[in-house]
Formats: sequence, structure tokens, C-alpha cells
Amino acid sequence: MMINSKTALILVDMQQGFYDTSWGPTANYPECENNVDRLLSEWSARDMPIVVVRHDSRNPKSPLFAQGPGNLLHESVQAVAPDLLVTKTVNSSFYGSPDLGQWLRGRQINQIVVCGIQTNLCVETTARMGGNLGFDVIVPLDATRTFDLAGPDGIVIRAATLMQVTATNLHGDGFALVVSTRDVLDSLKEA
Repeated sequence: MMINSKTALILVDMQQGFYDTSWGPTANYPECENNVDRLLSEWSARDMPIVVVRHDSRNPKSPLFAQGPGNLLHESVQAVAPDLLVTKTVNSSFYGSPDLGQWLRGRQINQIVVCGIQTNLCVETTARMGGNLGFDVIVPLDATRTFDLAGPDGIVIRAATLMQVTATNLHGDGFALVVSTRDVLDSLKEA
């Protein structure tokens, strides 16, 4: 893995609404937030591109409702002036506004590091689509987190298992390189 000064950090849905207890049990909290903060700090110190993605739910009952308090970004993310703020209403950050793919290509950025919440939904969807669009995608899995989720049969899949399955999906099908936050930070030191 060779990270360079043009590698963009994509912070997906690091929002207050994910602290709502209605989501249920979570895996990798608070490690996700701690690792996102470490990445954010390093990208900021090196003046590397930072993209913040915010989910603006249209559902007034959603913890991420656009006009609700849960829509606010996590404190550490609020403290940073991103190079780009993308708002979206679906899972993929590439279907937001402004157009993330166009912005990245306009700056000759071909490598992205995707992290945030939820591992198996918006992070995975963004990583898959980034891979499909030809970007070199890196996912530091320990800088993501998710929640237990019930399937169509009512069986609840634990959050840790969902994270493992996401890692397998992304790695096994070549959508992304799945690594740790330490791996990403070590690669930056070598750059």
C-alpha cells in the first residue's frame, strides 16, 4: 500500500444520530471514533484532502433526519474544515451533492481511504462503488463501526460478524484493500 499526498480521506456519516440507542448493540465503539480521529489528525497535519460525507435523511423519525439534532457531525469532524462536504440521502457517497467522483477526478485524486459509520452499509457501498469507478480504495476496518442487524427471516446478525463479512466482501472481490488504521498511518510515515 502506497499512500501519497493526494490520497483523499473520506469520512462517511460520522454523525450524532448514531449515538441514539435505537440502533441497538454496536461493534467497535469507541475504537472507530478514536481511529477516525487519528486519521483525521494526520490528514490535517499533512494538508491532505479530506471529504466529509453527511447523511441527510428525509424521514422525520430517523436519528439522522436532516433537520434533527442527530444530523450534526461528530465533534472531532465538526472541528475540521473539509476540502469537500457531500450530503446524501442514500448509501453511496458517490450519489451525493456535490458529485464526489467528479470532484476527485478534477483534482487527479485516484486513491481514497474510506472510513466511518456504518461498516456494512454506507462505508461498504461507498467503497464498492469507488472500486467500480476505478479508484484505488483502502478501508481501515477498525476506523468503521456498525450495529446488529436483523435479516428478512428475523435472525439477528451481530455487528462484529457484519464487519467481518464486509471485510471479506471488499477484499475477496477486489473492491478495496482492507487494512488497519495502523497500516494506513505507517504507510503515511513512509511517504
